Amino acid sequence: MVGADAVPSDRPRVWVNCAVSLDGRLAFAHGVRARLSGPEDLVRVHRLRAASDAILVGVGTVVQDDPSLRLDEELLDERPKRPPTRVVVDGSGRTPASARLLDGSLPTIVATTENNPRTYPAHVTVVRAGRDSVDLRQLFRRLREQGVEHLMVEGGARILASVARERLFDRWTIYYAPVLVGGSSAPPMILGPEAIGPADLVRLRREHVAPLGDGFVATFGP
Repeated sequence: MVGADAVPSDRPRVWVNCAVSLDGRLAFAHGVRARLSGPEDLVRVHRLRAASDAILVGVGTVVQDDPSLRLDEELLDERPKRPPTRVVVDGSGRTPASARLLDGSLPTIVATTENNPRTYPAHVTVVRAGRDSVDLRQLFRRLREQGVEHLMVEGGARILASVARERLFDRWTIYYAPVLVGGSSAPPMILGPEAIGPADLVRLRREHVAPLGDGFVATFGP
């Protein structure tokens, strides 16, 4: 693991952040957005965003939630020098043309594949990393080359799984909301290949656990 302030030479320093229910769900049934963060956690999240050079989400999150990934400056102690770049991982061109991430109001990168024929608005930077699917390791290297030193990854479940299993993170923070979602279609924190034994586990190192509002925050290192 790199030091607290060090940045790897081949990728940004990656901070994963997400909010889940006590039973580990990111959203309601069928992926419907659940606002799990309380007011105190929203302040924490926007401060993390403000300290980042870029914020990354997967296209599933864009299709389901249409996030703007903007900073709420009312939640910040001071205005950041520049807003973080928005990054969407969209291997097959599923980002809706009406998505707020494509509105041109903030620097935006679409990370896609060589085989994706779709074109994007001229104000969007397109980074092709991988032929049939987006290669996150290659993408992170390209982002680092473009000056992104601190990258915040916010989801969704498949992106989080890829980052976890490829060990492409330096810190992982989870806000646990004091609720239970249950059911079978509410997405868990990570999706993707299943662990069929101890060798498949992604082991983390606990760094800090603290109450926050009605829930609590747990931070881990790789």
